[in-house]
Amino acid sequence: MSDVERYDPLAIEGPIAQRWYDERTYSLRSDPDREPFYALTMFPYPSGDLHMGHAEIFSIHDALVRHKRMQGFDVLNPIGWDAFGLPAENAAKSRGADPREWTYANIEEQLSTIVRLGYSFDWSTRLHTCDPEYYRWTQWIFLELLDAGLAYRREALVNWCPGCETVLANEQVIDGRCERSDDVVVRKPLTQWFARITDYADELLADLDTIDWPERVKLMQRNWIGRSEGAEITFRTADDRADEVVVYTTRPDTIFGATYFVFAPEHPLVRERMAGDVDYDAFLDEVSKRSEIERQSSSADGSKRGVRLNFDVTNPFTGEAIPAYAADYVLMDYGTGAIMAVPVGDQRDFDFARQEGLEIRVIIRPTDEDGNLLDELDADTMTEAYTGPGVMVNSGEYDGLPYQEAKTAIIRDVEAKGWGSAKVNTRLRDWLVSRQRSWGPPVPVIHCPSCGEVGVPAEDLPVALPDDLDFTVSGSPLAMHPTWKHVPCPGCGSEDAVRDTDTLDTFVDSSWYFLRFLSPNDDERAWPKDAADRWLPVDQYTGGVEHAILHLLYARFVTKALRDRGHLSADEPFRALLNQGQVILNGAGMSKSRGNLVAPVEVYGTYGADTLRATMLFASPPEDDIDWADVSPAGMHKWLSRVWRLTVEHLADPGEDGPEDEAAALRREAAVAIAGASDDYEARKYNTAIAKMMTLTNAVMDAERKGVGGAPRREALETVLLLLAPIAPFITEELWRRLGNDGSVHAQRWPTADLSLLVQDEVEMVVQVNGKVRGRIALPVGSTQDAIEAAATADPNVAEHLEGVTVVKTIVVPDKLVNFVVRPA
Repeated sequence: MSDVERYDPLAIEGPIAQRWYDERTYSLRSDPDREPFYALTMFPYPSGDLHMGHAEIFSIHDALVRHKRMQGFDVLNPIGWDAFGLPAENAAKSRGADPREWTYANIEEQLSTIVRLGYSFDWSTRLHTCDPEYYRWTQWIFLELLDAGLAYRREALVNWCPGCETVLANEQVIDGRCERSDDVVVRKPLTQWFARITDYADELLADLDTIDWPERVKLMQRNWIGRSEGAEITFRTADDRADEVVVYTTRPDTIFGATYFVFAPEHPLVRERMAGDVDYDAFLDEVSKRSEIERQSSSADGSKRGVRLNFDVTNPFTGEAIPAYAADYVLMDYGTGAIMAVPVGDQRDFDFARQEGLEIRVIIRPTDEDGNLLDELDADTMTEAYTGPGVMVNSGEYDGLPYQEAKTAIIRDVEAKGWGSAKVNTRLRDWLVSRQRSWGPPVPVIHCPSCGEVGVPAEDLPVALPDDLDFTVSGSPLAMHPTWKHVPCPGCGSEDAVRDTDTLDTFVDSSWYFLRFLSPNDDERAWPKDAADRWLPVDQYTGGVEHAILHLLYARFVTKALRDRGHLSADEPFRALLNQGQVILNGAGMSKSRGNLVAPVEVYGTYGADTLRATMLFASPPEDDIDWADVSPAGMHKWLSRVWRLTVEHLADPGEDGPEDEAAALRREAAVAIAGASDDYEARKYNTAIAKMMTLTNAVMDAERKGVGGAPRREALETVLLLLAPIAPFITEELWRRLGNDGSVHAQRWPTADLSLLVQDEVEMVVQVNGKVRGRIALPVGSTQDAIEAAATADPNVAEHLEGVTVVKTIVVPDKLVNFVVRPA
């Protein structure tokens, strides 16, 4: 075979990839007569070149996109970069450089790799969230929220990293330290901007039932929102002050078991009444160093940390004065920052009561699910709280009531006595959107001593970052800039006004980027409403499960808020969601610290991009992890080489059609492959689709040995190329051209199976004796039971196993198997 005929992906792929990019081959040429399909992958962060995780997600996504185009859909497949954020700012500080340089250099590096790997993005949509042309509209959205009363400013306890000098989300605090800098994180009060996502809690919860997302992601969002029904009940301090303290509880039926009371350490009443107390001050300082997640987890020795307060609280139902504590497991930002502690029915309360020697009062007798009484609880011997069903005991007039009825009755009486009311609560808290850093969109607000908080007029957007920020200073370079923040008030003209020096969190940037893709170069509006009506919600969104809560929840909230402002019609941003697995090595995640990184270039630089893409998709279903130690790029390259060889050999010597029955058999194999692979593509089972293409390739080779060439072989090879095109775009493009076909293989219609070829005249049936396979028989489809039994018993091996036994029963599964159940004669 000549050198020209050898499969050399490094020679053919580069020119094709560059042509697709230069000619903008996959730019959307919208056709209103075709059904729209918006395919979106979570856009990358430019922290360096693409890693294997990017290669996986883009390979999955591109197979979907190319398949949809071949099916005739009008596909929007945009690309951009989530380009603001702390890594760039930290890199700039460490180098004393502008984060723009670091960010744009990384974008260009990633872009080059994306092009080289042949991912069919619409490059006319390219955007970067750090461009003023983009964040102008991020700021506009913030002002829309502000105008709707959905954005506000207040003091809040935050996780503060002294190294990064900014606020961290709970998820960014690991074992009390910043996940990036490893500095000890402290809790401190800070005035921040928030978005009222809690106003949409019920709708965010209900609409999960309307979208096609993985159930585990829906469950994570439901748990994060955490809707619960209960009551707010007012307690009072048991002294002359009789300060009111409101608690929220989902179990008002257990109030007779409240034997102590717990405040969040930061509760204002506690701060006031414990001012100057040495033990309390030390405890408060210790708690400030722990994240909320850590505070709700057990400490190393299994105990909860807390201090006794210098006052008691009165239980309104029993009239008892119960001891009050401050404990780290109660959070100021959830509920009211205070709880009635019922150790018999709550594990955290139980653990704390055992630790402090507090009373555990039994107020419920367990029952089974049918209401039958079980053994009574013994407070002295209990090892854990009881959270199951039961009837009330030691609960005054509510004794004997099933706990659900007691809950209803107590809420009714609480309202009647003026002690509180029924209340629906959520764990969801308002979204903290401001950050004390400088590589982000400035908050578009001016603070005026006369007018207060004034939104920057829309015509003055963007509020651009200055070009001369000094990233060597301590603190926020934006706040430290000598002139940028000093501006006249747009309301009254006061020269004493100053800009807000916080920036918006990167989650704000990514909460709406799918909208900007609809008109990325429009200077007059963020997006055309008619385009949003045509394309939203996104038909398929692909990305990692690590974004299951925050990014996806924020995007859903922003979509609903913008809908209510009249800018959208869609209720949800993403109709369907696919979470790909991780690419790991020997059971562990790839990382520099582990020294187990495999860079994509190591694969495509040796075997080509098609091999990398196909290896990713053949390894497992998209949702499963891929252990790179278990896959074989060399094996995939060998199969692609076989496809190449079969095609170029056919071109060199097409041959004759060959025996009619063998040619028909090959055509049937092609029809089977089309039908099976088509189903697999729809189900995103690319691994089994590739397996069916491999089977067809083997059938071509087998038919070739039987003298089949000419049109039947060419048709089968073209079928392989069409089915393979979305997965391995370069080899299929090159071979399609070499076969003399007009146009790109990717512009062809997806093949449809000739159903008449799928109808079988004859089937092979398994013959069993007592469940063990003893033979196989070929019969016409739909044969009668008598015919099946006659053919089975005529098989020599089956007949041998039926000698000297009695057939008790014959089981026939039509067209599949026959099983003789026998016993000794």
